[in-house]
Amino acid sequence: MSKKLKIKLSIANRVYPLNIEGSQEEGLRKAAKNIETMIKQFEQSYSVRDKQDVLAMCALQFASQVEQKTIDKETVNEHVEEKLNALNDLLHSYLVS
Repeated sequence: MSKKLKIKLSIANRVYPLNIEGSQEEGLRKAAKNIETMIKQFEQSYSVRDKQDVLAMCALQFASQVEQKTIDKETVNEHVEEKLNALNDLLHSYLVS
């Protein structure tokens, strides 16, 4: 069992104290940094000053990336399944003849 760490992450000018597993620290810190970067980009690009609006836009951006990766993975899985079925049919035809 890993030791719990107490860390503080700053997101949108608020500090969030967290108790986490040591193995999560790097990922959480990178995620917080990515959120901060995206907040700055939205604020500069769209002149949005309300942090709630900016955070909602960040959440939408990250959620859409996750959904797109899921869609892409499903497409790849379908393609791989088609190829495996074709290979299986080819092997079956050689073994039967």
